[in-house]
Amino acid sequence: MTRWAMTADLERCVGCQTCTAACRHANATSPAVQWRKVLDVESGTYPQVSRTFVPVGCQHCAEPPCMNVCPSTATRRRPDGIVTIDYDLCIGCSYCAVACPYQARFKVEGPRFAFGITGMQSEAVRDDPRRVGVAQKCTFCVDRIDAGIAAGLTPGIDPRATPACVNACIADALQFGDLDDPSSNVSRLLAEHAHGRMHEEIGTAPAFYYLHGRRSEAADRDAAAQVGAAPAIRAKGVQPSQQTQWDWRAAANFVCGGAGAGLFAFVALAALSGVQVAAPGLCALMLVAVGLFLVWLEIGRPWRIVNVLLHPQQSWMTREAAAAAVFLALAVPSQWVGSAALTAIAGAAGLAFLYCQARILKAAKGIPAWRSRRIVPLIVTSGLAEGAGLFLTAAALLPAYAPVLRPAVAAFVLLIAIRALAWRAYRRALAASGAPTRTLEIIAASAWSMTLFGMLAPLALALAAHLLPGAQVPLLMLAGLSACLAGSACKVLLITRAAFNQGFALAHVPMRGSGRAGAPAKPGWSMP
Repeated sequence: MTRWAMTADLERCVGCQTCTAACRHANATSPAVQWRKVLDVESGTYPQVSRTFVPVGCQHCAEPPCMNVCPSTATRRRPDGIVTIDYDLCIGCSYCAVACPYQARFKVEGPRFAFGITGMQSEAVRDDPRRVGVAQKCTFCVDRIDAGIAAGLTPGIDPRATPACVNACIADALQFGDLDDPSSNVSRLLAEHAHGRMHEEIGTAPAFYYLHGRRSEAADRDAAAQVGAAPAIRAKGVQPSQQTQWDWRAAANFVCGGAGAGLFAFVALAALSGVQVAAPGLCALMLVAVGLFLVWLEIGRPWRIVNVLLHPQQSWMTREAAAAAVFLALAVPSQWVGSAALTAIAGAAGLAFLYCQARILKAAKGIPAWRSRRIVPLIVTSGLAEGAGLFLTAAALLPAYAPVLRPAVAAFVLLIAIRALAWRAYRRALAASGAPTRTLEIIAASAWSMTLFGMLAPLALALAAHLLPGAQVPLLMLAGLSACLAGSACKVLLITRAAFNQGFALAHVPMRGSGRAGAPAKPGWSMP
């Protein structure tokens, strides 16, 4: 069996960026798209200052989060460990980009060239329209590897069968070879050197190893002696940055979808109680449909959406699409014919849709604020609370809902309390597991508004409606709308403003002049 891997010797890399240029030339990537790039990190304080150069890119994980979330099966992992993309299957949803902890995924919305609209002749000749609007990434130069093997060459040894970045490295810092071959160059290097893998704690098992010093008793002793507080880091592009792949349209899908599914669940409960009103159910359907339409507008190849429907078992996004299709197919006729049983079944499908939305965020390992174990109960309870708020507004306005108004108020108060507990548990879990500092700061700054408008105001208004029957209708409407808007604002904040990516971690920061391993560093993070 063959398992390709790459190593980067952090004490050899000189930061010349030749690998970046070679990759750009070999793969004809657009400007600003760097499948292989080198981080320039400065640490320490004068006069004890060090610079570390860290090559990064796709890590070709054994457990690639990008593949596990891909809704169209465009991303696949070959038996030899190389992770590839089928440009003809990718829909350009960017789910793989937010799931990748290494910021190794790129999406270009249109043809881009270094100079002008049409570009130079060499760029125009090598331009690949299939890569527009879809995900792209490093492939370990798989075409060179396959062609070289077919010609009897050995990848990692023979240049024609070796990735371009490795061939171009002037310091021999990058090496490529077969991990399953004990005599290969990478196997020997790993046996001889201390090494580590970036973000290994997430469970991706990357095939990219960082070397830092000879594996000897003296080196191990020196490394152990240097473990301590991480030094001050100064670098551009190392700390977590705000994700830009999913914008307000993706956030609107979670806002409208959650509120719509929650509202329809209460419409179904009312129908089972003998009260069937079409207007609130149709409003719920419209909310879900609007959310799905907006997220459809965001994907790069929207007319390939059928690829998602063909693989309902592939990811939580495909399951969301399947649940949405079932929900809409059942909910429309249930409101048309006024069937309580059919409405209840549609309501269950809506809840499944809401759960899938929550799991979509949980599976995105590249965004720490989303992969928290408490994100699922937060999104589910928030959707139910928003739906309860909308239903309470409808129940206060429509006389037909008078028999279920009091139970609706009780359910609303209960869900507001449960959502408050879920929000508190989420914040605690995020702080306990560690997260980007900016994420924690933004969430902490919004905590007061969530408490005020998402819990205290709705509960106070509901209580006031009980004490002031004459003003019951406007007070209950304000309570419901306040709860709904607060939940919606929370989702927008989580999807856009607080969604910082993983950033980059350093396996070690060399001590100046010694080459010995210093303390590991994770810039821009608040650790528990």
